[in-house]
Amino acid sequence: MSMNRDARAAWVSLALTPGIGPQRFAALLAATETPHGALSAPFAFLCTIPGISRACASAIKARSVADGERVLAEVDALGAHCLLPGDLGFPPSLLEIPDAPVVLFELGGRSLELGGGNSEPGARSDLPAPDSKLQAPPECVAIVGSRDHTAYGAEVCRIVAGAAARAGLTVVSGMARGLDAIAHQAALDAGGATIGVLGNGLGVIYPAANRALYERVAEDGLLLTEFPPGERPHAGSFPRRNRLISGLARVVVIIEAAETSGALVTVECALAQGKEVLAVPGPITSRASVGVNRLIRDGAAPLLEPADLLNLFPGIMPPATTVAAPAAPVSGRTPEERALMAELVAAGIHLDQLVAILGRPVGEVLGLLLDLELAGFVEQLPGRIFRPAGVGGRGL
Repeated sequence: MSMNRDARAAWVSLALTPGIGPQRFAALLAATETPHGALSAPFAFLCTIPGISRACASAIKARSVADGERVLAEVDALGAHCLLPGDLGFPPSLLEIPDAPVVLFELGGRSLELGGGNSEPGARSDLPAPDSKLQAPPECVAIVGSRDHTAYGAEVCRIVAGAAARAGLTVVSGMARGLDAIAHQAALDAGGATIGVLGNGLGVIYPAANRALYERVAEDGLLLTEFPPGERPHAGSFPRRNRLISGLARVVVIIEAAETSGALVTVECALAQGKEVLAVPGPITSRASVGVNRLIRDGAAPLLEPADLLNLFPGIMPPATTVAAPAAPVSGRTPEERALMAELVAAGIHLDQLVAILGRPVGEVLGLLLDLELAGFVEQLPGRIFRPAGVGGRGL
């Protein structure tokens, strides 16, 4: 796509108009040929376009190219990039899904080369060096699961995500608390690549406890979203995020999901997109495994070992071992983390008690707990209870 800054700003302004999703955006382009044309079209004409209500027409008339330029300026200020469907860097797999996004924003210290790049203002300009191993779009696997996971789920997630990353797969997940966060961290710990798909705009860290993870993925991986910088998450943003998670991946792995888990929405998106779904079986007595066990009962393939996933990617070189590398010893952690670990007991301790004992702000304690959980030293139980990892037993 050869498009100057002004044309890109018009595209972004129209794409981010309230009430204008991908289908209405396509209808507007079909009728007016360009975003400039849609923004300048008479109100009465807009109302004649199929799918464009009077409310939508009013929203369009309230927009201008300047709105898109402000967004592009915010993208530039973050050191991020704006991707449009014709850009070389736009993930080709997302062009093929229903309700395909019409604009994306990415931030990352590592070019994952989802499809290339260009040097136009507001767009990607970070083409890899000629010897880059990431010249072609990477093979992606999505790994999702419960926020309120068990020690079993956390261990499985670390093993599967680590094995996938070491085999050269890019691990995609949703940057949520729980197994999403563990999947991202395990991929990076294995020296691999990861894509965090956000349900909000760049610059917004949600949940707040994921600040360290957000910063690490922004430094060593890639953050991707279709929401403009600074936009807060809302009820409808996470289902939209989930379709991008599955859309980027060729295979979706789900590890622990209760009966109504949001991770099951990602599975629904994957099935609608024709993607392969693998589900990790869990104890029938565990509420965290109700959703995945039912998926297996209804026909999803079970994942019993990392090879079940890696065998679906015949072009990759499987690692010599699929056992996750052990985390660094606690003695190598910060004094604050060692002090926190000293207070944990096998039976578990409530967050409020830890805050009172340590005399630190609750946000700081949660951040320390997240870092330790991602490193494999701490596990969280329902009710904000924390204990040393591995007390409940390990194994895949």
